[in-house]
Amino acid sequence: MSRKSIPFLSQCVAVALIAFSTAAFAQDGKMYPIEAPDEPGAIPLETGGVEGQTEPESWFRQWGDPMARNISKATLTPVLADPEKANGTSVIVAPGGGFMWLSMGNEGWEVAEALAEQGINAFVLKYRLQPTAPSLEDFENQMNRRFEEADESSGGGEQNEAPERPRWDLSNQIADVEAAYSMILERADDWGVDPERIGMIGFSAGAGLTMATALESEKVELAFIGPIYGGMNAVDVPESAPPMFAAIASDDFLFNGKFGLIESWYEAGIPVEFHLYQNGGHGFGLGNPDRTSNKWFGSFMYWLEVNGFLNSAKD
Repeated sequence: MSRKSIPFLSQCVAVALIAFSTAAFAQDGKMYPIEAPDEPGAIPLETGGVEGQTEPESWFRQWGDPMARNISKATLTPVLADPEKANGTSVIVAPGGGFMWLSMGNEGWEVAEALAEQGINAFVLKYRLQPTAPSLEDFENQMNRRFEEADESSGGGEQNEAPERPRWDLSNQIADVEAAYSMILERADDWGVDPERIGMIGFSAGAGLTMATALESEKVELAFIGPIYGGMNAVDVPESAPPMFAAIASDDFLFNGKFGLIESWYEAGIPVEFHLYQNGGHGFGLGNPDRTSNKWFGSFMYWLEVNGFLNSAKD
């Protein structure tokens, strides 16, 4: 991975961990182990395993949402639009979780269903993660140790100052996106996909993966991207970068008054739309009650409509 996306990715990893440290283990956010849910339609991507991973994939529930960790086999789950309303536009959905767990419900399946209702084919990417401890208790201890490292790498500085790069390598995750994209192209006719209208949307760490794919991958050509409450540091934007819709809440610690990412897209002359909401915090998914950030999905749909992505490919 080249240096140009390091500031954005390092910030995403660091702050995602801090978010989990401040909220995940609070009393009202207690984690409960659960059996792995059924994942009908999940297709193995056959991208390999994770070096050093000795634990099987495991799941827990928090705030009512299913979460997965120790993922060593990536999958892609198609959530296809009704053919009667399908428009050919398709979106890869990347949940967040600091690259150590995935919020599969709040930032995966629920988002995919909402997209499908709008005639958009959605594909939930369950990408590979860094190894974590076998028990939830040990997982908590492991996270607490890493929170301190993340805090050091995400700290203040000037508006566009890049934090120190943490140790995480995203080559596995980018390879998973590339495999997903290739599979979607291969099955485009069967799935009603317009190859020219494939985008990607990601949340928190998933936003970082979306950005890394757009900036770094030579195998994926995205028509648009939607990083939602992702890092805001400046990046080097190539001429081939896709249009971007970005949203974040002003009370999200990840915002911190920074507009570097938006300025980078604007200065590169690439279409960009940015929504800064008064409140919503971090990890709001499709929305939480009584928060202005609840409106982001409707705004995203309108942005897609204005840019011609909600019209039928036959129109």
